[in-house]
Amino acid sequence: MAEDETDEVPKLPTDARLESLDERLDRVQRREAEEARKKQVDPNMRAAQLVIGYLIGGPLGGGLLGWGLDSLFNTKPWLTLVMLFLGFAVGIRNVLRISKTPSGRGPGAGA
Repeated sequence: MAEDETDEVPKLPTDARLESLDERLDRVQRREAEEARKKQVDPNMRAAQLVIGYLIGGPLGGGLLGWGLDSLFNTKPWLTLVMLFLGFAVGIRNVLRISKTPSGRGPGAGA
């Protein structure tokens, strides 16, 4: 090859099919961007999910742990009740902690 030649692609006339494809791609990309915006989680919804999780998970986890300890030490139902109430108290403490943090900056919030 000669040194005079360059790697430039010759300019071709635009094809109607390519223009139509570009337009359709633009429409699809705009639609996907709108759907992505709609799917973003609301910080208030995220906080509500955390509160529900703590209020259900705390007593449930404490109750299960207490039931296991009761079975192990044969103290039914006392350790189950103690751990159930302890789990409830921990859940309430976590809810209070969430309520004191500014919206969107609580535990589980993105960076």
